[in-house]
Amino acid sequence: MNEIDSAPLPQGELTLRTVAMPRETNANGDIFGGWLLSQMDLAGGVAGAEVAGGRVATVAINAMSFLTPVHVGAVVSCYTQVLEVGRSSIRIMVEVWINSKHDGAPLKVTEGEFVFVAIDARGHTRAIGS
Repeated sequence: MNEIDSAPLPQGELTLRTVAMPRETNANGDIFGGWLLSQMDLAGGVAGAEVAGGRVATVAINAMSFLTPVHVGAVVSCYTQVLEVGRSSIRIMVEVWINSKHDGAPLKVTEGEFVFVAIDARGHTRAIGS
């Protein structure tokens, strides 16, 4: 990912929606970036597990930039798009969108490229589909 995509609409499949709650805020009243990252990881994990046909683990997250703060009460929508499937790994783009507090227009919050690997019951890497 070289720069944040400025496309006006979400790319990929809606994978996770949740509401940003007050307990997830920093001292300024904005939602913590770490909480948002965890939601992205959950969405990517859901998409990755579907592709892998089982359990996956996050092994890397590429650069992210936050474009706008997330307010309490915002509906946070995570969209996923599978970029590449390897022997045991899956690269997935995750975009986060909210609706503007002022006019309801869709706002892109961030995006990140996540890499997951398929793992077996013992936690070892396995080939996808096995």
